[in-house]
Amino acid sequence: MKALSISGPGVTPYEVVIGRGLLAQASSQITPYLAAPRIAVVSDATVAELQGAGVLRSLTEAGIRADLLTVPAGEASKSMATLTDLLDRLLDLGLDRRSTVLALGGGVVGDLAGLASALFMRGIAVIQAPTTLLAQVDSSVGGKTAVDAPRGKNLIGVFHHPRRVLADLDVLATLPDRQMRAGAAEILKAAMLADADFFAWLEGHVEAVLGHEPAALEDAIARAVAIKAGIVAEDPTEQGRRALLNLGHTFAHAIEVEAGFEDDSVLHGEAVALGCVLAYRLAERLGRVSPKDVRRVERLMGVAGLPTEIESLGLFEADALLARMGGDKKAEGGVPVLILPQGIGDAEVVRDVPVGDIRAVLRGA
Repeated sequence: MKALSISGPGVTPYEVVIGRGLLAQASSQITPYLAAPRIAVVSDATVAELQGAGVLRSLTEAGIRADLLTVPAGEASKSMATLTDLLDRLLDLGLDRRSTVLALGGGVVGDLAGLASALFMRGIAVIQAPTTLLAQVDSSVGGKTAVDAPRGKNLIGVFHHPRRVLADLDVLATLPDRQMRAGAAEILKAAMLADADFFAWLEGHVEAVLGHEPAALEDAIARAVAIKAGIVAEDPTEQGRRALLNLGHTFAHAIEVEAGFEDDSVLHGEAVALGCVLAYRLAERLGRVSPKDVRRVERLMGVAGLPTEIESLGLFEADALLARMGGDKKAEGGVPVLILPQGIGDAEVVRDVPVGDIRAVLRGA
């Protein structure tokens, strides 16, 4: 088991615990962090069926009053309608300001339950128990919470850091291969933006990670979380350096919104993988990275079974994607702000990228 500390200005320090059997011992992992023995467990229908009963049993046997609230699985649940309904159900349970929300699920549940806990009675504690690889290495860490809007991803939200994050490797055994690959995209992204040695390690180990090889999987998660923890500690509310964690995301969010949120035809990790490839191609076009670096990124994405061409995710008009990028929350005055690499393991925020170059990359030119 590994524990990584998250801290920073204005952030109450908390740990991301990575190991096996964490949910089976949920009560011992959670009880010391409760202000009162009252928990609402928020999950989606799929995860609740697999993990809900065991978590509730562990909590209730420890004298904690716990109720399970479920939402439909899928990105469509990250909506204002679902958020409002969840807040109503928290009120129906009679929770108070000493109560805690336990977010049991992937990134959708973590974002939704995190935002609900931030809003409920002006903020109650949340503990994150991410059940997907993507959520364990990215969305559960750092305090970002949000729901989507018709105009874009994650446009309505706040920063609300958890009291604790429990990344249980055992739950990944039931994760579909497609979800494992999507989670690997965020691991690769972390290496691309901040750690060339980690990227080189992944070139030789990504298949072991995706194959659930215990040591490789734990090491990859811990290294990716450590990268994010270091950046979050410097910039908890994304006023500067933390924006680097959005490598590939301006492209990715545009693709996700254009694809629609109803059927998960494009997973977040799939869009991020393609977004990172597009960011590298754009950087090559602008003379910022070498063709060799771009080919290494494309090759590793391919080995991980992740998309490297827009057409593999659907048919998208370049101008429609550009319009979405202009509405991204990082955009300034309708102009996309991009995170672009300067080489593998190094990236920076770049403004005023010529629209013609972005369009050319989106068209595959």
